[in-house]
Amino acid sequence: MTRRAILAEALGSFLLFATVIGSGIMGERLAGGSVAIALLGNTIATGAILFVLITMLGPVSGAHFNPAVTLVMRLRGEISSRVAMAFVAAQLGGGILGVWVAHLMFDLPILELSTKVRVGPGQLTGEAIATFGLILTILGTVRMRPAAVPASVALYITAAYWFTSSTSFANPAITVARSLSNSFAGIAPACVPGFIAAQLVGAIAALLVGSTLFARPSRETP
Repeated sequence: MTRRAILAEALGSFLLFATVIGSGIMGERLAGGSVAIALLGNTIATGAILFVLITMLGPVSGAHFNPAVTLVMRLRGEISSRVAMAFVAAQLGGGILGVWVAHLMFDLPILELSTKVRVGPGQLTGEAIATFGLILTILGTVRMRPAAVPASVALYITAAYWFTSSTSFANPAITVARSLSNSFAGIAPACVPGFIAAQLVGAIAALLVGSTLFARPSRETP
């Protein structure tokens, strides 16, 4: 079961990250210079693939594709430390491979670094909020309406691309992977630590809030 779950995390991250990078490249090429249209194309593709991947791979691994999600599930005691570390390695490895394949598809250099600077308190706040909302969406929907998890996560990320100042990376692994692409969705390597720190703050805050908000009712009789 663990091997299947690790493979699912690697494959899901591969397809998700390839979609984020590939749709960004395609959107920018077809948008005629309009950043809004390029972002819209990037958004729709990302939301769509999230729905597909969570529906398909959720029963196998939980469909984390995100070290922040894996961290929260470990802190909740739902997976072991060994599985958590394997998941994060699979997410990073599969995701980076997805970035390289996207470059190959669009005839770009496979190995490159981003020069897109994303800095400032506004963007870091955006990342914290984006990750907070994503984790809270997962915790709340798993507790209240499990069948709606794929749609809820996909729709949340679709919205967060537009309401957060950072366009919602909300994922440490994809932040690292996007630093390896000098394309529409890239981020300069020097900006990665700040984004990841903000994501972890948002994830822990969501865990604390979710543990209270979605706590199972006591079985004690009043």
